[in-house]
Amino acid sequence: MTVLLALLAAAAWGSADFVGGLLSRRRPAVVVLAWASVVATVVASTAVLATGLPLPDERWALWGGLAAVCGTTGLGALYAGLAAGRMGVVAPIAATGVLVPVTVGLVGGDPMTPVIGAGILCAVTGGVLASGPEAKGETRPDEPGGSLPVVLAVVAALGLGSSLVFVERGAHVSVLHTLWVLKLVGLLLLLLVLTLSVRLGRLSTPSLTVERGMLPGLVVLGTGDLCANALYGLAAQGGPLSVVSVLGSLYPVATIALAWVVLHERLRPVQWAGVALALVGIALIAS
Repeated sequence: MTVLLALLAAAAWGSADFVGGLLSRRRPAVVVLAWASVVATVVASTAVLATGLPLPDERWALWGGLAAVCGTTGLGALYAGLAAGRMGVVAPIAATGVLVPVTVGLVGGDPMTPVIGAGILCAVTGGVLASGPEAKGETRPDEPGGSLPVVLAVVAALGLGSSLVFVERGAHVSVLHTLWVLKLVGLLLLLLVLTLSVRLGRLSTPSLTVERGMLPGLVVLGTGDLCANALYGLAAQGGPLSVVSVLGSLYPVATIALAWVVLHERLRPVQWAGVALALVGIALIAS
């Protein structure tokens, strides 16, 4: 069940990223992310009120807040890096963020066998390859921004990887309350970024609005990301962090699969190899 929940989380994250990518063609990514966060915050708040569960006594709010700060910083760095450099360089570097929870889990005493170790190695490598790395991975000094895209990709990897650790910590106290704080704090941070962007002239006020036709996509994006976090939190309750985080981080496979089926995008051989290697890793871990 742990493996299934983690894979469902990856599928939900990958699907949400696909929808977010489509919406970001019509509005700035940070605007799309903010509106999706509004949806997720409303859904999470409604769930908290509907369940009537008492607030836990432990540090669920701390873990949720830290996950929000790290996750929002990671996403911001990822979008900035993708805008400033080659996607085939930035995305694979950001995908290595899964090494953060893997390291934390192994240091914390997660059980490890040769088969599981081989599965983790295959899955991590497959996830990176599925992100579409370019053959020439270096950013040339004469490119706009120089090494900035690579630096931003590293920040994205550290931020998103750390967020997985903190969500896992909070999930052991309360999945629902942790996600509630995660979305609430994340929304506040995004609103702060939007305010500063408008003040500095980076965004215009009209660009903060969305068309009516974008609303269904925003609902799918917001609820999809929230469900992905919930599935990951539930998986983390029953399995080791090093394994659950690796399986949950295979979301690029779902994203490129949707791009292939819906948009008829051609995948590079390295991406097909990544998908195949990720499937091998899943099989080894599940065995």
